[in-house]
Amino acid sequence: MNKKKIFNDPVYGFITISSELIFDIVEHPYFQRLRRIKQLGLTDYVYPGALHTRFHHALGAMHLMGQALTHIKTKGHSVSDEEYEAAQIAILLHDIGHGPFSHTLESCILEGVHHEEISLLLMNELNIEFDGRLDLGIQIFTNGYSRLFFHQLVSSQLDIDRLDYLQRDCFFTGVSEGTIGASRIIKMMDVVEDKLVIEEKGIYSVENFLNARRLMYWQVYHHKTSIVAEQMLIMLFKRAKCLIKEGISLTCTDELLLFLTKSYDIKSLKGSEEALLSFTALDDHDVWAAIKIWKKNEDMVLSFLSQSLLNRNFFKITLQDEPIESDEILSTEKLLRKKMRVSLSEVKYLYAVGEITNKAYISHDDNIFIKKKNGDLEDVAEASDLPNIKALSKIVKKYYLCSPKSLYL
Repeated sequence: MNKKKIFNDPVYGFITISSELIFDIVEHPYFQRLRRIKQLGLTDYVYPGALHTRFHHALGAMHLMGQALTHIKTKGHSVSDEEYEAAQIAILLHDIGHGPFSHTLESCILEGVHHEEISLLLMNELNIEFDGRLDLGIQIFTNGYSRLFFHQLVSSQLDIDRLDYLQRDCFFTGVSEGTIGASRIIKMMDVVEDKLVIEEKGIYSVENFLNARRLMYWQVYHHKTSIVAEQMLIMLFKRAKCLIKEGISLTCTDELLLFLTKSYDIKSLKGSEEALLSFTALDDHDVWAAIKIWKKNEDMVLSFLSQSLLNRNFFKITLQDEPIESDEILSTEKLLRKKMRVSLSEVKYLYAVGEITNKAYISHDDNIFIKKKNGDLEDVAEASDLPNIKALSKIVKKYYLCSPKSLYL
């Protein structure tokens, strides 16, 4: 069987599967599940074209990794066939641990478990299945490989992951401000003292990348309507968990019911074959199927949230620079209880308070280094002649309160 398959990608054109092992990984049910998990969660409620999946992103990142390593080899650095394949595997599987709606339900399905921990768990499971052939890819993913720049290509402030998702999210949302020169950045990549660096003539592309990332966060990832939709979904999930804990039966798929009924951390997930199998079968469709059923549930809160999500009747959101005062929260609770006739225990599922941050560039151990013409390395914030690059190093916070629009009518 010919396993050197070609995918026609809307962003890059033709993408080639470079090895039989990678083809077998792509064909595996763990990876195929990513077809059923949208890259941007509920963002299509704001940008209707944002229907691309984690499957698209993973293949695109694998493609860019191949391009980056090819260019690095042209600069005189050795990259063996084994390293080439392993780096592509590491980036291909970096998001395999995502659950339904990507980041939205990350804290609800499992207790305090980041998706990268689950990615590593699933990579180890695949490694057993593929007789240890993922060893090097896992070392690169966990930063355990001696040649450190490989890990930087997978995870850093200018990694292949970001280069793909910014281009892809920009393409599918239509937000042109997020456009970056990824191919230019890749061509300017070099390695100095085992560090990934960018040649000086590529500095303007890096500046554009950092600006684009900041704009995409405010215009797409932290769009106020996306925040509201995500918070409503989280509230719905928490309400469902609460009802099940009280002994109320809810109809949904067996996989979803398991995580609504029991709490798992990474240790208990590793130790439960049932939980691991259920997680690797869980996707966006499980949640939407449940929401469609729950819209007719006797519980007013669960029904209200389900219908609101299905019909795009979103809560009103207030964004501000200062934390939400406790008096405003208490006032919202009081008004909610009166207008919606809910109890004190129910009201917490009908509003959300939180904060969002935008970190376009943070100077720390994995700085973006510019390789000057004389060979010296300089942090991009210092090398750039644009004062706003230094400003991007500051963490910007905004605070929000969202609650049903009926409170304001």
